[in-house]
Amino acid sequence: MIFGLLSIGETRVEGLLEGDDVLRTADAAKALGASIERLGEGRWQVKGVGIGGLSDPVGVLDFGNAGTGSRLMMGVVGGQPVTATFDGDASLRKRPMRRILDPLLKMGTQVVSEAEGGRVPLTLRGPAEAIAITYETPVASAQIKSAVLLAALNAPGITTVIEAAATRDHTERMLRLFGAEVAVTPHGPGGHGRAIALTGQPTLRGTHVIVPADPSSAAFPLVAALIVPGSEVTIEGVMMNPLRIGLITTLIEMGADIERLNERDEGGETVADLRVRASRLRGVDVPAERAPAMIDEYPVLAVAAAFAEGTTRMNGLHELRVKESDRLAAVADGLAANDIDHSIEGDDLIVRGSGSAPRGGGTVATHLDHRIAMSFLVLGLATREPVTVDDGAMIATSFPSFTPSMTALGAAISG
Repeated sequence: MIFGLLSIGETRVEGLLEGDDVLRTADAAKALGASIERLGEGRWQVKGVGIGGLSDPVGVLDFGNAGTGSRLMMGVVGGQPVTATFDGDASLRKRPMRRILDPLLKMGTQVVSEAEGGRVPLTLRGPAEAIAITYETPVASAQIKSAVLLAALNAPGITTVIEAAATRDHTERMLRLFGAEVAVTPHGPGGHGRAIALTGQPTLRGTHVIVPADPSSAAFPLVAALIVPGSEVTIEGVMMNPLRIGLITTLIEMGADIERLNERDEGGETVADLRVRASRLRGVDVPAERAPAMIDEYPVLAVAAAFAEGTTRMNGLHELRVKESDRLAAVADGLAANDIDHSIEGDDLIVRGSGSAPRGGGTVATHLDHRIAMSFLVLGLATREPVTVDDGAMIATSFPSFTPSMTALGAAISG
């Protein structure tokens, strides 16, 4: 949606995840000047206005729960000669935006108004042309990187983003697909980091995009298949980008029976079908440097760890504290409610599994967090007693078909 807005001509999208986060982002792109039409299930058409062609939106850009959509669009607005106000739901209003605003201010963006601590609601005014900068991200965050790169599209010269640990690279891949010049080189000790250099003010051209299946959504039926005895599930067309498959790597280390079938390329990304069979899992030590490749999957990994034999230690989870909720605390509370042995040491989560099904039977506070809700519903599929979550409405933000999809696989989810 965002690249379609910034392109000349028509962009056709297939396989779009029609969750509320995506639809809110589409509404924002439309408010900024794009013509957007739904052609059928998962099929959309976007007619863009090009870099520099955006118009001031009428009214507030309401992103609901969409942290990624709001932060990326702040990058867009921050680099363009427009003024826009960003807002969202109660959860989004708690999320830190200063990490996005700091580099944008260096690029010439003005923060007209903001809530306390740089949170939404806030109003941004972009410059006639952004300023090309070199920026080292303070934390491993694809959202910060992407916001800077999107602002840099209207900056003459080369903007470089340096990250100490490689984060998901969908923005870089999409930039190339739409016609921008992007150079990526290893950076730092051992080459674990990257420097991403974008040549500004390209002409982006609308194109055809097939969206691969989201590995963060696939994580829920995948873990469910592993922990429910006798299960065998095939999940089709899952993105296998090496910067997104940390959960799969970890589960295989734990002994998971996951088979990659029919690998192919779609939309510049490698995808595969995953055949998953119920497995006896064992505890492992998950290195902190793997976090960027699975940051959204730790809640459901904790569920898998509850069924494993032995201790699973998930290291370096500080970023979980600033998601839709304090996910680290929310996961720990959910485990406690279901009689699962665990502890938090600093930013590490330790889950001690017995190799058998936990008791369950608890009620989990989701804190308006879709991934907490889905993870503990998956837990309840295999515990000795059913698990309840206090709210499931927010699941629609990222996986609107979660309940019918899981029900079709044999899950019993009610309420």
